[in-house]
Amino acid sequence: MGSTAGDDHLQWIDSSRRFGCRRVLTLCVILLLCSKACLARSAPPQDASRQAAIGFEQQGHFSQAEAAWRAYLAEHPSSAEAYAHLGLLAARQEHYREAEPLYRKAMALGSTIPGLRLDLGLALFKTGDLQQALTQFTPLLNVARTGSADRQRLSLLVGMCYYGLGQYRQAASHLQEVVSGDPNNLPLLLALTQSYLWSKQYSQVLVTYRQILILNPQSAEADLLAGEALDAEKDAFGAMQQFRAAIKADPHLPEAHFGLGYILWTQHQIPAAAAEFQAELDNNPNYAQTLAYLGDCDLVLNHPELARPLLQRAIQSDPRIELAPLDLGMIDANAGRRKDALRELLIAEGLAPNDLKVHWQLGRIYRELGEREKAAAEFNKVKTITAAVDTPLVKKMMPPSSAAQPVPASGR
Repeated sequence: MGSTAGDDHLQWIDSSRRFGCRRVLTLCVILLLCSKACLARSAPPQDASRQAAIGFEQQGHFSQAEAAWRAYLAEHPSSAEAYAHLGLLAARQEHYREAEPLYRKAMALGSTIPGLRLDLGLALFKTGDLQQALTQFTPLLNVARTGSADRQRLSLLVGMCYYGLGQYRQAASHLQEVVSGDPNNLPLLLALTQSYLWSKQYSQVLVTYRQILILNPQSAEADLLAGEALDAEKDAFGAMQQFRAAIKADPHLPEAHFGLGYILWTQHQIPAAAAEFQAELDNNPNYAQTLAYLGDCDLVLNHPELARPLLQRAIQSDPRIELAPLDLGMIDANAGRRKDALRELLIAEGLAPNDLKVHWQLGRIYRELGEREKAAAEFNKVKTITAAVDTPLVKKMMPPSSAAQPVPASGR
């Protein structure tokens, strides 16, 4: 019905779920396939108000068109066509929340206008109500002819709804169908690769990575995704090669230096990791993960005075990162500020209840405070909890879904 799913309307999906900008860059043009849905005109009796409304609408005079349609509604209060056109006018002015009830009213009046359900879905999509958008797109997809342009468009819309909801396996299923019909669409391939990565289909990540390289051998974004997949497959050497390739192709690519730094950190190459974290901060000064891990490096290198402000900034930016309060607790403990240390460590325990290091530090603090029973309980936890491996990088860099998710422990 005249509204489109193109342009920059997909940008909110990532920016509303995380601060990082690199995901947005791959998606801001992906819905160009979604061409306009056309409002098919019904053929009621010729009416002056209706003809005037259509004329104003065609000329782009939205205020006059809206007034004319409302005048028509005053005489024809059950006109689904009038409500549908009023919804269209609101959508064309990007007033999508106003468009939604008008479209729904038209449907409730029994409208069979082609494209109306699609336009309602697009309005919901553009306001961020992806779950409700799915309820409109899915029935249309189920009846769309295989191989048709309509099916291609609807598969893309359904796939991107699942993507925005953080349901990446379902997103990948639909986006793969779209890519099959448009194999040279680089933004689509990147979105599909992300969906494979975040649904743990790592072998498929490497398949689409090779497809991307055919189209763009210097794709830093693709190198980054492949690096995350290889790290998840415990191929640290291969992952570092991919991150270095990404940095070579684009030294300012968000998260590239962080990814390489994190792998170096897990390999206990602390000075090299710190250099990468600092390079990431030069690009992204408020990236909470980088602030926390650079602070941790400074602590390991015996520079607590440098670590503290970084860790405090990390907590201000994202209080869910347990490494920051853990390290602050260690700094306070080493400085003899036991009550401050206990407060920080209890926060870390709430974020990472199975982190061995947290319980070890708590046991130490309780013992120094003379609370022997609590100290013994913490040390017993250290004995019973299985030592954790380092958290895969993909979990550190993966955007949270729109639903609340627990924050993974660092596993350090």
